[in-house]
Amino acid sequence: MTQKILITGASSGIGRALAYELADRGYSLALTARRLETLEDIRDDLKAKHPAATVVVHSLDVAAYDSVPEVISTCVAKLGGLDILFANAGIGLGEKVGKGRFSEARQTIETNLLGAMASVDTAVEHFLEKGQGHIVGVASVAAFRGLPRSSSYSASKAGFAIYLESLRAEVFRKNIHVTVLYPGYIDTPLNDMLPSRPFLITVEKGATIIADLIERKVKSSTVPVWPWCILGRMLKLLPTSVVAKL
Repeated sequence: MTQKILITGASSGIGRALAYELADRGYSLALTARRLETLEDIRDDLKAKHPAATVVVHSLDVAAYDSVPEVISTCVAKLGGLDILFANAGIGLGEKVGKGRFSEARQTIETNLLGAMASVDTAVEHFLEKGQGHIVGVASVAAFRGLPRSSSYSASKAGFAIYLESLRAEVFRKNIHVTVLYPGYIDTPLNDMLPSRPFLITVEKGATIIADLIERKVKSSTVPVWPWCILGRMLKLLPTSVVAKL
């Protein structure tokens, strides 16, 4: 049976690349993001490559929390159901603490944490009614340790990861799988301005890895698995003097 997935933040980066990867694998797709015209271009390109594919697009700003349930419900209706939510929409503004940029920190939390939670909450409601489903949430290796110039981003991703762990316990034995992903440096517009991106992989490779992890229904994983499965957790052990230089 064809798997039906809804991807938030699908207009660029990981979300866009995953849409192409999963279209190649025969999935039915609902793609959401703020930029509807970009989504329509992606849909048209995917349909040209896969004429029989189902590709639904809808504008969605996940930080506009009240609109999330209606948009997701509309996408579910157009897809004819939903099997997987890929909660991916996120931003990283790189603001420093105490520099008069709190509005950007608030925007990061509203999008990466609260917007992601709103998306998951709505999808879980559908999955509870259906009796099964799969939540996949995108955190970050930054969730393992607060990094300088990434305070709100690190906090948002750590908070989302803990939220998903709580959800996993809440839906235990309800046939709803929860996957938490911790990407390292994947070549996307979110991080392409950084002077250093260790162990960088292409977004296409990242999407292939993520698709494989989704299909295996892993509980959690770094992306790529190696070397971040070791390095990510080592971040917790580094002294502050070392972290401050990162």
